Amino acid sequence: MNENLQRVDHAAITANQLTIITLTIAAFILNAPWLVALVALTMLAGTVLRMPGFLFLYRYLLKPARLMKPHILLDNPEPHRFAQGFGGVVLLIATLALFAGATLFGWAMVWLVAALAALNAFGGFCAGCFLYYWLSRLKVPGFYKNPPAGIIPGMRPKESVADES
Repeated sequence: MNENLQRVDHAAITANQLTIITLTIAAFILNAPWLVALVALTMLAGTVLRMPGFLFLYRYLLKPARLMKPHILLDNPEPHRFAQGFGGVVLLIATLALFAGATLFGWAMVWLVAALAALNAFGGFCAGCFLYYWLSRLKVPGFYKNPPAGIIPGMRPKESVADES
């Protein structure tokens, strides 16, 4: 069942989440829907490219500056990509709402994404991964991975493998 787990750097995922939180809150404070759009497009591009959207910040700033170090876990990358893509779509809808004048709805969607990113970054629970695993359990086409053995769907795996530098 879990023989196809891959080495996933959860520090890169956390850096991505922290960047999403920071930029979406900044967008709210600055009343900058264009910044929400930028975050949405970066998340969607990362999903298409099969990597965290803000991986470049982790790879070229945070890791070299030793502000973060790799945290490699055996995991499925697909649920994380799904979660990022889903969040990107929610932010895209939020952007359209903000530009259309539905500010309460738009900013509520932005705060929802920021809150779920915080839950992942600080609590180790990925709501999008949880949804992915339930869709897999319901045999929805395209959703075929199961959570690592002994892990509650959506929770971060516990055991590290040899971390990379």
